[in-house]
Amino acid sequence: MVNLLNFRVITLLLLFASLLHAEFEYSVENTNLTLFGDYNYDRVRFRGDYVYDALFGTFIADGVNYYGEEYSNSMEFYYLVHHTSDTPFQTQSSLYEYEAGRSYAKLYRAYLGYEDDAQRVLFGLQNISMGVGHIWTPTNLFNPKNIYSLEPDEILGVFALSYLYHLSDTSDMMLVLSQKEDNSLKYAFRYKSYSEFADFALSGISSDTLKMLGYEIEGNLGESGVELRSEGSYFSFEDRDIFEAIVGAEYAFEDGLTLLAEALYSSEIFSYSEILFHLDSEIATHLHSAHFYTALHLSYSFNIFLDSSLLYIESFGDAPSRYIAPTLSYTLNDYNTFTLGAMLYNGDAKSEFGMFESSYYLKWKLSF
Repeated sequence: MVNLLNFRVITLLLLFASLLHAEFEYSVENTNLTLFGDYNYDRVRFRGDYVYDALFGTFIADGVNYYGEEYSNSMEFYYLVHHTSDTPFQTQSSLYEYEAGRSYAKLYRAYLGYEDDAQRVLFGLQNISMGVGHIWTPTNLFNPKNIYSLEPDEILGVFALSYLYHLSDTSDMMLVLSQKEDNSLKYAFRYKSYSEFADFALSGISSDTLKMLGYEIEGNLGESGVELRSEGSYFSFEDRDIFEAIVGAEYAFEDGLTLLAEALYSSEIFSYSEILFHLDSEIATHLHSAHFYTALHLSYSFNIFLDSSLLYIESFGDAPSRYIAPTLSYTLNDYNTFTLGAMLYNGDAKSEFGMFESSYYLKWKLSF
């Protein structure tokens, strides 16, 4: 591990030295989110981007504040601030407590890269993108998004070296080497081929605790404009072998309405206590309480200023339940966007979604 650490330090120093004379752009974004009757969340995000010929680098850091005494003392908040990236170094500062508030700083992304016509290399804290699913991604066992969170696109980073090579105009290969919190290594490969009627991919992931094989298929249904996709993975977790797959379809209407549907199947189901116990596991978002789920996502643009969306997920467990997330967004100008949304849970009190309380929120994003 000492040699690996020295390699990381030397590589970073060499690349940063090259970037000293690069073009630099930065932006600052403030996201304020108020859950009515619960708490206020505020995140200030700084992003810097370097570009120097074929070299580039990105640095993203956050300052986060939660205000609400009851929420700050809840188990949900305890999990939130202790659920950190699975990396060999800390990406989050210690918690600063004051009155009814809690604050901390977080490193979100920090990577350097090189790209030309044939290849792309990234090194550092990054997002490993795998899968074609929009709601669920069975093949992404690095950092999949959590669709039930207030900000599903906020994804913990992975410390990795990733390499993408274009084998031809219609195929490419990706290799990934990442280091986990316990300093063990995790490997991945992905081969993708493009054809006239569909794109195909095969992938694999291996670590001390995980083995996975997966596939991806995505293509258009003739000239109909309907895009079809399927994705699946077979992996071992502890003493259980799990098969998980999705099928989906998407269609964009001319009037601005986009309709997306996906269905998920999982060969294994887990109890609520088992899922809680494995919340920090690398496959936490792949542990399900039911064998079968369906999802429907609608998005509609009324005009260039006003957009709406609706996510509906049905869980077909022993007691069926559902999750509904509507949003309405208004873009005031290039700097300000306001979103009114809800997270609605419905079902029997002992069902997967029925055990949670619904919430409503107002989100304001300021960019400059």
